[in-house]
Amino acid sequence: MTKPNLSQLAQNPSCMDDYDPNAMSVAQARQFIQQFLSPVTETETLPIRASLSRVLAENIISPSNVPAHDNSAMDGIAFRYDDAQENNLSLPLKLIGTAFAGRPFAQKIGAGECVKVMTGAVIPQGADTVEMQERVTWAGETATLQQMPKQNQHVRRAGEDLTTGQIVLAHGNALKPADIGLLASLGIAEVQVFRKLKVAFFSTGDELVSIGKKLAEGQIYDSNRYTLFGMLTRLNVEISDLGNVPDEPSLLEKTLLQAAQNNDVVITSGGVSVGEADHMKALLAKHGQVLFWKINMKPGRPLAYGKVSDSHYFGLPGNPVSAMVTFYQFVQPALSALSGAACRAMPLFKVKCTQTIKKNTGRTEFQRGSLSQSDTGEWTVAPLPNQGSGVLSSMSAANCFIVLDETIGNCEAGALVNVQLLEGMI
Repeated sequence: MTKPNLSQLAQNPSCMDDYDPNAMSVAQARQFIQQFLSPVTETETLPIRASLSRVLAENIISPSNVPAHDNSAMDGIAFRYDDAQENNLSLPLKLIGTAFAGRPFAQKIGAGECVKVMTGAVIPQGADTVEMQERVTWAGETATLQQMPKQNQHVRRAGEDLTTGQIVLAHGNALKPADIGLLASLGIAEVQVFRKLKVAFFSTGDELVSIGKKLAEGQIYDSNRYTLFGMLTRLNVEISDLGNVPDEPSLLEKTLLQAAQNNDVVITSGGVSVGEADHMKALLAKHGQVLFWKINMKPGRPLAYGKVSDSHYFGLPGNPVSAMVTFYQFVQPALSALSGAACRAMPLFKVKCTQTIKKNTGRTEFQRGSLSQSDTGEWTVAPLPNQGSGVLSSMSAANCFIVLDETIGNCEAGALVNVQLLEGMI
């Protein structure tokens, strides 16, 4: 079936199989969002020290073998294996020199000869095996092996790690510290990467007050902007914090259009529900192509996704925990795809849950959990006591989500549950 565009889906939801804006599963929502994402194409060239977490816009091809030569994996002696034994007995080997890392031994090893080698030193011509120094007995300038090693032991072959012409790092790879070291090991000083995404965000609501101001009755401090700032900072994007905007349609409209004009992505928190003061829905219908979903998940049921002008739009719930959960499950993967990064699902692994969890089937729950290791080395997880969507302290205390999909009901203590680590996300 031909995929409809976002405009078709917004106007005629039935044009896509299984699309139900009032009953979307987590998996369906992820799938729908992903198919409307087109990565940025603009690139820039950066020195490798400035490229951490940036996404490669090219394949990195190895210009040489790594290592470039056969070298020793140990401090020891290098020799010709066939000369070192007779009738399974070790023969004495005459020392003729030393090979250091960066200072090769220039001569060729002959029959019955050996060379001291340091770790990383080029294997001398004629030698094929290394034995570590702890297993060598010396009598003056003569070495005897305490036991025969395997042939070719402790020799790292040229090209064992990388070969000339091999793809070392692929297009779409988000560079890690090890990748930068790998680039340096190949003598590569600069890389071509996709430009950073530009992301704007703002909060909506008359009740919100910025920190540093005194609260009036009924007001609360705007925490969502600060959690969003922290989560976006970790994703290495260009951030525009447009503040908290009161529930005034004209001001909301001005802020939304300004954000869409200057950014690749616009994120709002609050204002996408059905209350009388939730004006964002009407503004988005006027200026964009936006889908409003009620996702079968807890916390974070309401979510809006679409386009305003050329910008992608995400409308997150106003409750602090709901905003964070929907960001991690939907926005973060989308930003990764838009940045040009290869798609990788957030890993899940199973551990034993120490407490009973009450849950209804038919929806996915992301319960905040505490993952810990016992004295015996067993990993277990326990749900935090207060799972309310407004309890931001639970996100601060948690180190994982306990992910219970729509097929799972009540879980007894001792059951295996899926866990998604928050380290590196929060």
